[in-house]
Amino acid sequence: MKSIQINKLIEWRRIFHQFPEIGWTEFVTTGTIISVLREMNIEVKAGPHIICRESILGRDEELVNEAIKIAEEKGISIDLLNEMNGLTGCMAIIDTEIPGPTFTFRFDIDCVYVQESDDDTHLPNKQGFASCRSGLMHACGHDGHTAVGLGLAHWLKQNIQVLRGKYKLIFQPAEEGVRGARAISDSGILDDTDYFMGMHIGCNLKKGEIALDPFDFLCTTKLDISLKGKVANAVDEPEKGNNALSGACFLANKILATPRHGKGMTRVNIGTLLAGENRSFIPSLAKMQLEVRGQDAEITQYLFNSIKKYVDGVATAYQLETKIEITGEATTFRNDQAMIDVMQGVINVHPDLLNVVLPLGGSEDVSLMVRRVQEKGGKAIFFLVGANQSDGHHKERFDIDEEALSIGLTLFTEGILSILEIQI
Repeated sequence: MKSIQINKLIEWRRIFHQFPEIGWTEFVTTGTIISVLREMNIEVKAGPHIICRESILGRDEELVNEAIKIAEEKGISIDLLNEMNGLTGCMAIIDTEIPGPTFTFRFDIDCVYVQESDDDTHLPNKQGFASCRSGLMHACGHDGHTAVGLGLAHWLKQNIQVLRGKYKLIFQPAEEGVRGARAISDSGILDDTDYFMGMHIGCNLKKGEIALDPFDFLCTTKLDISLKGKVANAVDEPEKGNNALSGACFLANKILATPRHGKGMTRVNIGTLLAGENRSFIPSLAKMQLEVRGQDAEITQYLFNSIKKYVDGVATAYQLETKIEITGEATTFRNDQAMIDVMQGVINVHPDLLNVVLPLGGSEDVSLMVRRVQEKGGKAIFFLVGANQSDGHHKERFDIDEEALSIGLTLFTEGILSILEIQI
């Protein structure tokens, strides 16, 4: 069996690390991925073919338009941008044309709003591949995920003669804020999947540690709430105003005081509250960004319903127009035992790998894709790959031991071979 050298995975990872892009704006990243895949003579479908536009969450059109201009400046061709038609992400398709199962793999490609450390001891600085974009950084490992995805595509293409079935590699936009998976799931491209695999690198595990069945994933809903009142001069005619700031402050207190649920863990957080126009005017506009998380869908829905009641009450009490927008969502899931058993078999032949038990306690929008596959009769697994990371995820000194990229690729390739019962 032919495989790709670790140096190539590292090279790809560093290319993406240098130019991070926030969710739904990954035009340079997507253009680069498509170009690399087509150089391998692999069929690629761009965003419009894999994303249901009506299901898009948390997309800022101004940022998207700005990102398209930046992509042009960075050399992404007009033809390729037209093919993307405003939507990032893509899917590689490798069909052996021999009857067999359909495998689907997911690799997220977006970055986070983090300013990368400029410390000389930080490896990306030391070796010249730190982010060149102020305030943006691949501080969650998605650059590594993308590199592993390209490595898997290369492996599949090189070994197509001994494989069977069809292979779909999804390079997913907007994982951060759990915004991208809904639109991909609703597009239907997962519905013929027999086996689904995804991974996340890092997660505070040491290199060689693999969490094949991470648990305690939390349901979450991300919300933007807008309140619109009526402006008035605070000196001459304050009685004519409807104070959006006052309503927002009352609402914030009510939301944070939401009674917790007796059936499981809950989390409620308001991250931003912006309001007002001028110190001498009754503030007519307010907006808050918040999230709720629950141990299961019932608890999360309870939190959402409570917030909606509070918003409706504030609208009446303060005479405000209100709007609630869902900007992201994820659910709970568990891996299929059959897939865990397959991957445990892979680990068993590698003495340097160890399956560990890890409660995650966070949220992942791959959950929607896993659920979709399972509901359609397929089997799915999402596992974690240790990488001796420096600092925590979403922090300025985040970095990984790049040898872990090869471990991630090995798990995918040998998982495929095990399912197909191909001996190497």
